[in-house]
Amino acid sequence: MTVLVTGGNGFVGQALCEHLRRQGLSVRAGVRKVPSANPDVAQMPDLAPDANWTPLLSDVDTVIHTAARVHVMQDRAADPLTEFRRSNTEGTLRLAQQAVDAGVRRFVFVSSIKVNGESTVAGHPFVASEASIPSDPYGISKYEAEAGLRKLADATGLEVVIIRPPLVYGPGVRANFLSMMRWISRGVPLPLGAVHNRRSLVALDNLVDLLAVCARHPAAVKQTFLVSDGEDLSTTDLLRRIGQAMGKPVRLIPVPASVLELGGALVGRGDLSRRLCGSLQIDLSETRRVLAWQPIISVDSALKKTVAAFLSGQPA
Repeated sequence: MTVLVTGGNGFVGQALCEHLRRQGLSVRAGVRKVPSANPDVAQMPDLAPDANWTPLLSDVDTVIHTAARVHVMQDRAADPLTEFRRSNTEGTLRLAQQAVDAGVRRFVFVSSIKVNGESTVAGHPFVASEASIPSDPYGISKYEAEAGLRKLADATGLEVVIIRPPLVYGPGVRANFLSMMRWISRGVPLPLGAVHNRRSLVALDNLVDLLAVCARHPAAVKQTFLVSDGEDLSTTDLLRRIGQAMGKPVRLIPVPASVLELGGALVGRGDLSRRLCGSLQIDLSETRRVLAWQPIISVDSALKKTVAAFLSGQPA
């Protein structure tokens, strides 16, 4: 079968294409800029309500939709929710409808744990079946895309599968995770030595393996799956383990989390301080049970790969 991976040159998409090809599948990578003379790569349109995906969908059995307008800490759009909806909701549903028209059998959608919410309390991790409470434009746009895909599946028989990952890390990671590696590499003292939160993360290898499973597993149809590494870390522990993988001491100052959150709010970085100090845990048991799936790489092994790419000067 041929699998179309949208965002095929992105952080997740590129790794997914390589993983699927190693499994012997025919893969078509939808990218914004097409390298010359590469028959496995196709120019994809912008994620928009009027996009034409038809040329990419010929002879495609499965679409794995990783492309999205991504969440950013300081969005400069005048109306962020409208922009997120245009790409992540309307653009996704346009692709899905054209996939149905082209005879595509299965549609795997990379959503976000933000559909569940921004944080959890101790002893109550997120599960896929609980009420969704997205609170930011990105999470809302993904939630609305999920709802639209379920309606389309009911009306047409398209085999929709939804995956909600938390923060993804691995070789090439950017944003806050890259900043943490830079801080540790430079020996910057960090006021994060007394943060006792619990956060679920997912290694890139684990996410792409689950996506590959969901592209073929019969039990995945009409299901929503949460994904993580199966081991939750505090921010303090994560920094220490990055330092161990890097072979560098981590200079952590034990500032109480409450002080950090107050300080972040005072300087307009409340979102960042809440991410560093707050908890977000995922219950992986349903994903394991339905798909008989287990993470293929441990946190420490994944951190070693991530740090090795960072130290070698690869994009990270």
